[in-house]
Amino acid sequence: MKKTLYQISGQALIGDELTMSPVDIIIENGYITGIEDNPRAPKCWICPALFNAHTHLADTVAMDCGATGDLAALVTPPHGLKHQLLAAASEKDLVMGMRASIQDMINGGIAGCADFREGGAKGVTALKKAADGLSFTPVIFGRDGGEKNAEGLGISSTRDIKDIERLVGEARRKGKKIAFHAGERDSEDVDSALLYEPDLIIHATHATKKQLRYCAEMAIPIAVCPRSNWTLGVTATAHKPPLRLMNELGCTLYLGTDNVMFVAPDMFSEMAFASTVYGLEPEILLRAAIQGSELSGESFFIRSGARANLFMIDPSQSALKFSRDPVASITKRVSCGHIVHNIFNS
Repeated sequence: MKKTLYQISGQALIGDELTMSPVDIIIENGYITGIEDNPRAPKCWICPALFNAHTHLADTVAMDCGATGDLAALVTPPHGLKHQLLAAASEKDLVMGMRASIQDMINGGIAGCADFREGGAKGVTALKKAADGLSFTPVIFGRDGGEKNAEGLGISSTRDIKDIERLVGEARRKGKKIAFHAGERDSEDVDSALLYEPDLIIHATHATKKQLRYCAEMAIPIAVCPRSNWTLGVTATAHKPPLRLMNELGCTLYLGTDNVMFVAPDMFSEMAFASTVYGLEPEILLRAAIQGSELSGESFFIRSGARANLFMIDPSQSALKFSRDPVASITKRVSCGHIVHNIFNS
């Protein structure tokens, strides 16, 4: 195999502390093999690739369909509107839709996502086909048997699915990850989800302090999707999801965008919204927008030995050149149009 070796230079956000340093980054065969100080590095910002920690990409085919109704009527399996629309769509359209959303994410600095994939084994195969040939890592949580060919089992809610104990047991025996939607509508399905010690909780919008403390103590990550929560009417307050409390308790926080049917899979928009509504510090939100990459088995944070997944912004080409705080600007102001180069090796 031909060896590839090259160097990029700039103001890079290093490690999970996202400390900006002028450096040269050496990349060899897709991995970062060296990070060397360079006081003369150009002003270009180098940021770890983002990871969308919760998506439903197949919903692309139902984008902005004008649907109205409550959470159950819109998305609850098996008869929610989204499930009806997915069942009526052809495999070709599903694959094309998912691939289009993946390409949008790549353009927006996102190198991977954790997707709850409906449609059983065929659904999982369709998503793999959609991502084929792209520098993008989908971590797939399958359903209805699809978990057998995926990285994990995705459960909508303990109140929606029967025979959970068997499903979780089988998935565990095969080394699969377990993820639950929980706490989206209320707190009543959180405890029952935590009984299974999942690898990921989605939403926790209405989780109690006790439930969140348990997640922190057991190191169970929480993927929050604020824009989706507001769009679907399950919150109208900056206290739900309780992002600040999650952070204070030491919860591992991931950021996701949820259903493409309602919300674009744009992590810059998600960070900006969360910053405005919930007031978390920029470093916390940017870290949450990257840290979900842990689900892929290889973190996207920039450090020696890591796989190179990063993007570059040239602030001189926009008003960003006046930024006093690049992390704050990336969190609140940057859009896909500011990205000048992606280096993804997913």
